[in-house]
Amino acid sequence: MTDFPEGAPCWVDAMFVDLEGAKRFYADVLGWTFGESASEFGDYAQAFSDGEAVAGVVPPMPGEEGKSVWYLYFATPDAAATAEKVKAAGGELLMEPMRVGQLGTMALAKEPTGAAFGLWQPGQHKGFAKVGAPGAFCWAEFFTREPDVTDAFLTKAFTYSAQRMTDTEVDFKVFKVGGSPNPVLGRMTMGDEFPPQVPAYVNVYFAVGDCDAAVQKAVDLGATLRFGPMDSPYGRFAAVTDPQGANFSVIDTARTVGEMPELAEA
Repeated sequence: MTDFPEGAPCWVDAMFVDLEGAKRFYADVLGWTFGESASEFGDYAQAFSDGEAVAGVVPPMPGEEGKSVWYLYFATPDAAATAEKVKAAGGELLMEPMRVGQLGTMALAKEPTGAAFGLWQPGQHKGFAKVGAPGAFCWAEFFTREPDVTDAFLTKAFTYSAQRMTDTEVDFKVFKVGGSPNPVLGRMTMGDEFPPQVPAYVNVYFAVGDCDAAVQKAVDLGATLRFGPMDSPYGRFAAVTDPQGANFSVIDTARTVGEMPELAEA
């Protein structure tokens, strides 16, 4: 298991009213298996891909029985300090930093345009045991109608440097941690193709071996196809909403089409 640098995505989880239904859905679509629910942590259960921890699922807390959402967690060595940065940058804390036994410390927050995310200060639980491989987290993007606001927040709350895609038809930025050459996060501007009632959100991508097959399984099990499948230089991908309302994307990174877009310093 790898330690994650500050600001890097390190974990995802979601609350589901029908927890067993969610387990069956993601087992079929992503090949996940699940560990025993931990009663001391609200029946939280880890999801595994080939025996490696990749996500978590949990029943909603009382009063939180609304639409399911995948939360992306960013690594931090000090959740309390990062929470203060989030507030100073214009964000809102949904849950103050809370110790989760010996596993670590978590917090939940929103950036100023409304996209929710989490913070994770690792203890015994470091985060993803694998990334990028089929069945595991691969990528994430903030979707927002106010890109300048989101961009300013992200670079204040975390130690990110930003680059923009030079394609003028797409308002897209990527963010890097420290001196790393590889981006850890994207930001996409929501256009008119998004109905006005759709709020800002963080879209998480899970890698799959066959995008079309994964989408077909998801739809057969009651998911809604939102976009794609579509080829890109990054892989063939599609966006779906699971039967309980959680949005996510699947991507086959081995199936790439076209040249990588040019990036310039933002």
